[in-house]
Amino acid sequence: MITQMVFKLDNKLKHAAQQRAKKQGIALSDLYKQATESFVAGELAVTFAPTLEIPNTRTARILRQITKDVKAGKNLSPAFSNAEDAIQYLENYVRRSKHRN
Repeated sequence: MITQMVFKLDNKLKHAAQQRAKKQGIALSDLYKQATESFVAGELAVTFAPTLEIPNTRTARILRQITKDVKAGKNLSPAFSNAEDAIQYLENYVRRSKHRN
């Protein structure tokens, strides 16, 4: 039985892969099939390098403030040993916040 796979791929990457496959005289679908077979047979190892996400200016500012607060022990909720205490803490927090506004 033959099945079809559909997945999303960046258009530039797809085009570059098609061009390289064409230069080697093979269809892109044959490349994908061979890569899959090699992967299943243990002949192809795939590793993923972590990508470094760079936050925008606003998010970076917020993260710096959070880091500063954590180091200073500010704006932290207490540790809870059970869910009921955590819920009670949050309910009190919401109640206090409503009175401030």
